[in-house]
Amino acid sequence: MASIFSKIVAGEIPSYKIAEDQDYYAFLDINPMGKGHTLVIPKMEIDYIFDLDDQTLSGMMLFAKKVAKAIAKAIECKRVGVMVVGMEVPHAHIHLIPINKESEMSLSNPKLKLNPEEFVEICERIKANL
Repeated sequence: MASIFSKIVAGEIPSYKIAEDQDYYAFLDINPMGKGHTLVIPKMEIDYIFDLDDQTLSGMMLFAKKVAKAIAKAIECKRVGVMVVGMEVPHAHIHLIPINKESEMSLSNPKLKLNPEEFVEICERIKANL
């Protein structure tokens, strides 16, 4: 059965797409830890990030770097934090989270509740910086 992320890549489920190429896809997290919280995934459906072959993993990090630089230009923050947890969806993914202090990377923090207009506005700001 395809993961929810594979369904997003296939266009079966809508997303706030930030960037896409032949192998990778980046989109806003719908339960963000902060404005601009973005997920980066390989289009290849592999559950665990460290099961990706070296070329796919390194390509994913380079793709994530490009997206993170755009996030940093679009969202006021000191850094774009990187988190890999991999338990919530069985599809390898990286969280890119704009932060001003380390505590903003805690999974126990409450998630933001954004309306569709806010997601669209954030998405467009980031894409304008790619």
